[in-house]
Amino acid sequence: MGALVHRNGLPICIKEMAADLWKSLLQTAKEKIIQQRRASLYDCAHGYQEELIKKKLQQFPGGSINLSKEGNGIGILTLNNPRLMNAFTGTMMLELQERVTELETWKEGKGLIVCGVGNTFCSGSDLNAVKAMSNSEDGMNMCMFMQNTLTRLMRLPLISVALVQGKALGGGAELTTTCDFRLMTPGSEIRFVHKQMGLVPGWGGATRLVQIVGHGAALQLLSGAVKVDPEGALRLGLSEKTLVSSDETGSLEEARAWLSLYTEGPASVIQAVKKVVTAGKELPLEAALRTEKDVFGSVWGGPANLQALVRRPKHK
Repeated sequence: MGALVHRNGLPICIKEMAADLWKSLLQTAKEKIIQQRRASLYDCAHGYQEELIKKKLQQFPGGSINLSKEGNGIGILTLNNPRLMNAFTGTMMLELQERVTELETWKEGKGLIVCGVGNTFCSGSDLNAVKAMSNSEDGMNMCMFMQNTLTRLMRLPLISVALVQGKALGGGAELTTTCDFRLMTPGSEIRFVHKQMGLVPGWGGATRLVQIVGHGAALQLLSGAVKVDPEGALRLGLSEKTLVSSDETGSLEEARAWLSLYTEGPASVIQAVKKVVTAGKELPLEAALRTEKDVFGSVWGGPANLQALVRRPKHK
């Protein structure tokens, strides 16, 4: 009878049941966190027709969204449409959603660098696609599609940085705000040019900009379509650092080195840090605390925690 066999004063079967229950609770917590991160902002109740807009976007091909995953846990997400200064075509919008889905399940991932080819970041949307979908229904569906995708990008359990080379205009400026940090190269600029197009940001850029620089600065940048250079971005808190190199290869190496300062350590711990910070930023206090509890439970007693206890690290 297994229940009568004791170890450390507890029946073995009870200890095993407790361990199984704990594992089950941890798995439930992990699944809950993943579901929250992937939850769509919009559905059919909001008039959102995802399959319809996907078919429309497919009609505007060109360029690509490339993803490389490096052995150190840093991913490089690259906008590749140099003919149009890396503007988003319809198929690039679709590919971005696919790459985000792939990154959501990258267990070894710790950091992400978002950049563009050809020494420029992104000039927004391909105007051919914009003109062809200028009716209200298509415009709203594209808006909801990109808000969903960029919100999922922002919520990735990876520490992300936008490497801004050359121009980040319109939708490209909005894309920079989805990242946790922004690094700018000499001569680069971030500019929300939407007003000049008779628009406001529609991909979530205005909301995120207010969170980053505050209400007053965001209002000035949007209403004045202000060109923000590296010095101005540092002053506003829109950028963390101006890099030394302005060429594509050198600036990417600098960005890797900067990001590595914050991604040193096990992927499970880095991802947990990002999750609790995201919860603290987005959720009401009680919900954020419950999420922090769930994430804490997912790493407590884990390999990194147990190894640290054995090492007994000294904090200087």
